[in-house]
Amino acid sequence: MMAMGVPPRLAPYFRPGSPAQQLAALLRDRGHQCYMVGGSVRDAFLDRPLVDIDIATEAIVGGWADHLWLQGKRFGTVGCSKGGEAFEITTFRADVYRPESRKPEVEYADDIETDLSRRDFTINALALALDDPVLVDPYGGLTDLGAKYLRTPMAPQISFEDDPLRMLRAARFVATLGVEPAPEVVAAMAEMRERLDIVSAERIREELSKLLLAEDPSDGLWLISRTRLSDEFLPELNAMQLEQDPIHRHKDVLAHTIAVVAKTSPDLVVRLAALLHDIGKPKTRGFAPGGVTFHHHEVVGARMARERLIALRYPNDIVDAVTKLVELHLRFHTYRMGWTDSAVRRYVRDAGELLPQLNELTRCDCTTRNPKKAAGLARRMDELEERIDHLAAQEELAKIKPTLDGRQIMDFLGVAPGPIVGEARAFLLELRLDEGPMSEADAYERLRAWADQRAL
Repeated sequence: MMAMGVPPRLAPYFRPGSPAQQLAALLRDRGHQCYMVGGSVRDAFLDRPLVDIDIATEAIVGGWADHLWLQGKRFGTVGCSKGGEAFEITTFRADVYRPESRKPEVEYADDIETDLSRRDFTINALALALDDPVLVDPYGGLTDLGAKYLRTPMAPQISFEDDPLRMLRAARFVATLGVEPAPEVVAAMAEMRERLDIVSAERIREELSKLLLAEDPSDGLWLISRTRLSDEFLPELNAMQLEQDPIHRHKDVLAHTIAVVAKTSPDLVVRLAALLHDIGKPKTRGFAPGGVTFHHHEVVGARMARERLIALRYPNDIVDAVTKLVELHLRFHTYRMGWTDSAVRRYVRDAGELLPQLNELTRCDCTTRNPKKAAGLARRMDELEERIDHLAAQEELAKIKPTLDGRQIMDFLGVAPGPIVGEARAFLLELRLDEGPMSEADAYERLRAWADQRAL
């Protein structure tokens, strides 16, 4: 232990009379220890914004907080708030998985040093006494933090046995904190990757999402790729590491994919779409005189993306959005010869509210090192967006619908609700997309001709 000054980010919690000091005094008077631990201490030393304040003690406090959340009580954790400040209070513990379990079984400890020994990494095995700013750092976490080095307090095999999700968390810290994993950590990830099988899809999904939302997820993605950890929950990733040959040369799809992810903004839907946009390529790869082909990989990839996201328990709205982006990510390239108004309308109609994300994905999908080719694609994308803006000023592109509604169609054709009404609406919608706005009189005339042709 060592006395120290309080990092500026934590200063408000050590102010006399603050809720944190009230809690410290309450526990001290009852004969209990109380420490700030984990990510909040780590981020304070990095001068990063604090998201959660984690407190470790050997007691659970009742009757003090303004509000108390007990959902995690069975795991020795309660959430509470006092004076507008939120805390997560955890009893000293060691989380231990059983081989057949998908949820951690909690074993409790009696002192902070034992608690810290079972934390995931040394940079998170830091504790700051709440009643007196004394740092507890038995595993050199502060030194590792300064050196940007990722180690486990005990042997990595023990840490990953306790909670296999820590292997994926290592990749997240590599991406978000810029740390270098110790060789023994990397080796243990490769050796124990199958252990991830006992972790629930929901926990894996949350950790993967955090990794993808790093400013640049590249190093984390490469880590789960080269250790083959990704094979346990995202086997499509390494499948994109296609074998190349001197005759049919093509870009490595995996390297291209990770580069595209890094170029996109940290929006989960866009990042997932970037990660999965080319997963259909391995199944559609073919060889032709002109080189390698991947015909219809966007269609195959959209289906694969949906299946994978459902398996990872992503919400339906995210599954639908990412699937659509994967399916549409090549649409732009069909417009190389120029865009008709009809083509622009269909592009906007099909993209719907995902239009900004689709345009971003399309721009970022260009990872060529050929400046002329990259400039040409950017120019065409600029032209398309200008055309969209121009038409949007004249028409409500995002709300394109047939000139006549279902009631008008039924009254004009003298038919009851049924499939014919839907067919008529689809016909009028195609006219609207092809020809732009039309008057109701023109729409009725075209509908009459359509009905006569069908002998209605």
